[in-house]
Amino acid sequence: MFTNPVDDQIRQILTQCKTIAIVGLSDKPHRDSYMVAKYMMENGYKIIPVNPRAKKVFNQKAYASLVEVPEKIDIVNVFRRSDQVLPVVEEALTKKPGAIWLQLGIENEEGARLAAAQGVAVIMDKCIKVEHQRLMSDNNKNNE
Repeated sequence: MFTNPVDDQIRQILTQCKTIAIVGLSDKPHRDSYMVAKYMMENGYKIIPVNPRAKKVFNQKAYASLVEVPEKIDIVNVFRRSDQVLPVVEEALTKKPGAIWLQLGIENEEGARLAAAQGVAVIMDKCIKVEHQRLMSDNNKNNE
């Protein structure tokens, strides 16, 4: 069974990785993916929208797939159902990201093993926004 990285590893990913491609990023402000992306942008991260049904999100071009993204991706953040994750992981690995992050409620053991076998960190079933707030806020950094 795949085991999520510990807090120190997650903190390192959030510190070193600054460009996040969000697969399934909605252009609708009430959606979780939109709120998470907005928070991460407000905290210094570059967001790359990946959604075949959107033209732009946050006034940035949305790409239909990860392979269309022309720049380096540090984290692939996934807002897709667990049963749709494996093809996303396979596509993500062609971009050689530092990490693949499956949002809260999303798990895919096969995808996690595949990514880990290629040396890519995988976080499953955790919200990147919540983890950022928990591990990276000034109060938390000073209390450790």
